[in-house]
Amino acid sequence: MKLLQNKTALITGATRGIGKGIAKVFAEHGANVAFTFNSSAEAATALENELKSLGIEAKGYQSNAANFEAAQELAKNVIEEFGGIDILINNAGITKDNLLMRISEEDFDKVIEVNLKSVFNLTKAVIRPMMKQRSGSIINMSSVVGVKGNAGQTNYAASKAGILGFTKSVALELGSRNIRCNAIAPGFIETEMTGALPEETVNTWRESIPLKRGGSPEDIANACVFLASDMAAYITGQTLNVDGGMLT
Repeated sequence: MKLLQNKTALITGATRGIGKGIAKVFAEHGANVAFTFNSSAEAATALENELKSLGIEAKGYQSNAANFEAAQELAKNVIEEFGGIDILINNAGITKDNLLMRISEEDFDKVIEVNLKSVFNLTKAVIRPMMKQRSGSIINMSSVVGVKGNAGQTNYAASKAGILGFTKSVALELGSRNIRCNAIAPGFIETEMTGALPEETVNTWRESIPLKRGGSPEDIANACVFLASDMAAYITGQTLNVDGGMLT
């Protein structure tokens, strides 16, 4: 059963990792997919072709989600080319980890800008069209680090915790227009980035998780499919921890 048939999703930061996993699973569920990428046009074209092979419409847009005007232009272009936006996945994010004593103001500001302000920018860009159609699902990618904090990640934790408060407020503001807003807090997800870590470190993390494994991008994507679909029609303002029991 395809849960997202004939819906259009806009996914930020989708050429690798969690974003790419979401794009592929959404396409498998029948969604047309517009996605953003930062620099790799080659990776974007490859993903575009892969998604189209699943029988849906797909297009990559080079866009900086942290730039307000760029986000407005992106939403306008997607609506013109796809006819509307039913689902927004705010996934774009970066890390610049360091202990608070050593972190620079620039690294703090950059993480807040890319991780948190981008969520404001894109949500602001889609809410008027969603209000007109009186439907929409916005899913913001937070992190278990935003829920519990983590030493050496004050900037990242602040950005991801900010997303949780933003999500709840948007849910309260837009619920009467049938627009839902939820957050997902991934735990330790194994992607290209974690593949560069020492195996010993990765195994230590796996052992600390009740399910004894790291998550996959598909684990996050499946949670997104549920929250984006009509199966979650009565769910808004919530944070779903997809972490293998890490925070239990």
